[in-house]
Amino acid sequence: MGAVRFSQVRKSYAGHEVVHGLDLEIADGEFMVLVGPSGSGKTTALRMLAGLESITAGEIRIGDRVVNAIAPRERDIAMVFQDYALYPQMTVFDNLAFGLRRRRTPKEEIERRVRSAAASLDLEPYLERKPGQLSGGQAQRVALGRALVRDPQVFLMDEPLSNLDAKLRTQTRGEIKRLQQDVRTTTVYVTHDQVEAMTMGDRIAVMNDGVLEQVGTPEELYERPANVFVGGFIGSPAMSFLTMAAEPAGAGATRLRCDGVDLVVPGVEGLPGEVVVGVRPECARPWDPEHPALLGPIAGEVAYVEALGRETFVGVDVGGDRVVVQHEGRASLLPGDRVEFGVQPAALRFFDVADGRALHAARVAA
Repeated sequence: MGAVRFSQVRKSYAGHEVVHGLDLEIADGEFMVLVGPSGSGKTTALRMLAGLESITAGEIRIGDRVVNAIAPRERDIAMVFQDYALYPQMTVFDNLAFGLRRRRTPKEEIERRVRSAAASLDLEPYLERKPGQLSGGQAQRVALGRALVRDPQVFLMDEPLSNLDAKLRTQTRGEIKRLQQDVRTTTVYVTHDQVEAMTMGDRIAVMNDGVLEQVGTPEELYERPANVFVGGFIGSPAMSFLTMAAEPAGAGATRLRCDGVDLVVPGVEGLPGEVVVGVRPECARPWDPEHPALLGPIAGEVAYVEALGRETFVGVDVGGDRVVVQHEGRASLLPGDRVEFGVQPAALRFFDVADGRALHAARVAA
């Protein structure tokens, strides 16, 4: 069994705690992504799981074994790093076979495993080449293959795509996900790129300053962020936030006000007197009084325009906050223009002003 469990795991350097009581369970065969900004503790957590960093307190299990005091080579893991760490003097075949030879694996078994991994990763034409004759994407696939041939309980991947260009990252993301689905080996994948996290993970663990903020499926994190940090980190562009005064409006509705904005939101009541209101860009649209699903209008000044061809994202300053509004196709706008937009009421998310936590209990039937 390749299940992994962190139980109240802590890590300190010179008295400074960088991972704070991490509790996380990863199921056998699951693809778990650890994501967060620089310094969030995600790589430290991975290195503790690998045995490359000692833990200060707590317990780590792989399968049924507590591995706190077990050497990395005895943990039955395989790790893929940011740099490929290939032996330049060896062929691709020999790079793939190196770890197996060190373990004195029979020659026939080495041949079988290497050929199988090469076929899975489309490396068969390159087995006699050396790393210097490979592209970046091919070299990264060799590094993945070297982990695959070991048939470990757990794959650990530390930002393995960060050295690739955008096109290769997209291609290799798909290859890694396909490979993991084929072999169903438990995989723990570290990245700071939330797009990678959203497209690859069965579940995502969001970390910030050594604290696990939320664990869930990509859909759960996107639709129901646990706090302002998760809402602002997950999504591209991220969720926008407005700090607004809230008061009952009768008939199960709430009035939200700030800087000339006055919205009556149906189906929501019981909010505190001041809230942070979150809205995703696709739920903020140019104002159309004939559009029955929009609340508004909300007026603001264009701060920037990001044209992506089939859609355009417009940053609009509303008082002291900025809301990203999505336009279909191109938008003929310039910074400084005054615009109006509306928001979809069912898509609004509410957060506590003091600590940023989600106020899930605020929603009622409209």
